[in-house]
Amino acid sequence: MLYGAPEGLTCIAEVFQQSRAIDRVRRDPFLAIFPLARPVRLLDLTGEFATRMGASLAIHSGPRDRTRRWAIALDDAYALDGFRYLSSMHPGAIAYVLNERARDALPASPSFNRALSDPILTDTIDACAARLGYLKM
Repeated sequence: MLYGAPEGLTCIAEVFQQSRAIDRVRRDPFLAIFPLARPVRLLDLTGEFATRMGASLAIHSGPRDRTRRWAIALDDAYALDGFRYLSSMHPGAIAYVLNERARDALPASPSFNRALSDPILTDTIDACAARLGYLKM
């Protein structure tokens, strides 16, 4: 599974949600930007679909075991490349999850790929930390 978002702030919010501290070194995190090599077929969970299928928007932020079960069932039923959903940590922001079917949609290399520890990202990381109320390490 590959989790991503069109906004770097959303990615930062999601990745560091447990600790609420942006650790630029531990586990060597990177920020990558890439265009997809082909269109992907995503199930859009941001609108009325969740209600129609008997869920609610809690599917975006409910307990992980419950949302994982929904994702597995939906993936089995629709055989798509992934999902478009609302970030639980950056309210109203769109996020994506791609599954193994989308592997051939990933480019050979990203157009931007930098370690979060790279000095070029310092101002960006500082701004994300300030907006989210996260610590920066």
